[in-house]
Amino acid sequence: MAEKSKPSTLTVYLYVPNIIGYIRVLLNCYAFSVCFQNKYLFAVLYFVSFVCDALDGWFARKLNQVSTFGAVLDMVTDRISTTCLLAILSQVYRPGLIFLSLLALDIASHWLQMYSSFLSGKSSHKDVKDSSSWLFKLYYGNRKFMGYCCVSCEVLYILLFLLAKNPTENLTEVLVNAGTESMLYLSLLAVSIFGWAIKQLVNVIQMKTAADACILYDIGKKQ
Repeated sequence: MAEKSKPSTLTVYLYVPNIIGYIRVLLNCYAFSVCFQNKYLFAVLYFVSFVCDALDGWFARKLNQVSTFGAVLDMVTDRISTTCLLAILSQVYRPGLIFLSLLALDIASHWLQMYSSFLSGKSSHKDVKDSSSWLFKLYYGNRKFMGYCCVSCEVLYILLFLLAKNPTENLTEVLVNAGTESMLYLSLLAVSIFGWAIKQLVNVIQMKTAADACILYDIGKKQ
């Protein structure tokens, strides 16, 4: 019986979900290059790139083209996209430290989670079945719930960017004015802020859980 041929490096690079990943990178590069010239075009391109994040996972499972490279490309693209947007918001709004703190929390929690997952021998950073936090397990165990939280974050950040009219805005004033000015804005902000808050709480839990896992790994080695 003939053995199945192993996929070559080029074959993996040309997996459909990985090609979608490259398209996401190009969309984001162009979106950020025109973000101050055309805010609405930026918002559309950025959100399309975000939607592609769900598509590449669907194609990976559907076509049996799951790869470690694809998973890393996906996460790196996510983190860089969010980092760039938060960096821009930190320059548009005052106090900018709020957005820089969110940026640090996002990167630290995901990096620690990835590293602790490898130390534990897990194939995915989303494997949190052994966690003691019900919210953490719900977040990674329910795709719809995780999707709501992630979409809420991106929608909130895009809205804040679109709502900024001056080079430096007061964050509280912009939120209050938008909420009182339009029922649509009020509804979008309410729904997105709730999901955003859950996402930040999960990031804190994730960072603490991952840090504990790293410490327990060291203790286990010494014993």
